[in-house]
Amino acid sequence: MPRTPEAVMLFAAGLGTRMGALTADRPKPMIEVAGRPLIDHALDQVDAIAAKRIVVNLHYRPEAIRRHLADRANIAFSDESGSILETGGGLRAALPLLGPGPVFTLNSDAVWTGSPALAQLAAHWDPDRMDALLLLLPAPHATGFRGNGDFFLDTNGRIARASGASGYAYLGAQILSPTRISAISDTVFSLNRLWDIAIAEGRAYGLVHQGGWCDVGRPEGIAEAEALLARTADV
Repeated sequence: MPRTPEAVMLFAAGLGTRMGALTADRPKPMIEVAGRPLIDHALDQVDAIAAKRIVVNLHYRPEAIRRHLADRANIAFSDESGSILETGGGLRAALPLLGPGPVFTLNSDAVWTGSPALAQLAAHWDPDRMDALLLLLPAPHATGFRGNGDFFLDTNGRIARASGASGYAYLGAQILSPTRISAISDTVFSLNRLWDIAIAEGRAYGLVHQGGWCDVGRPEGIAEAEALLARTADV
């Protein structure tokens, strides 16, 4: 089994309710930022690692994403039209398409600048020590992030849950071993459950992103993301 993951799970099944009227006629990944749908910004990160297998999960208005990606021969779709499964359940449902071993996972509601996100993770992944490697930024540097942070990061690179004080924001990109997913009996669940197992076993790590990032989970995030991209283009 290859040490570097060969498959990517691209999460695109969210309802996008925080986007209000913008998702009345389209799924959130099809909202445009700087003239391109969000899912294309995500696929830029995927294409930088030449993944062998890409799985996109679908729920709300899935036909729009299927049409948009129809020319991408290396993309398979995991259909969650019956019931949205959250991130953990969605990953488990897609495992037959993803194949064995660890996988990259990537959210489709952000834009990135700097070094390609998944390539950074690949360069630091060590399956002998890790079951999870999450890409992070200090919370104050994560554009559009609300809160004090999701995790603390120790000097050895291990993560722990942040509580109160300022920590690091999770950017929606990671490498994850799904081995322990069998310990979870629920059909619908968050990847937080797998992270908690990995944290308890000392096998959850973080990596600080070398670049910028902006969450596009709310309407105001579109302008923030376009400003981030414009600043980078001007450098």
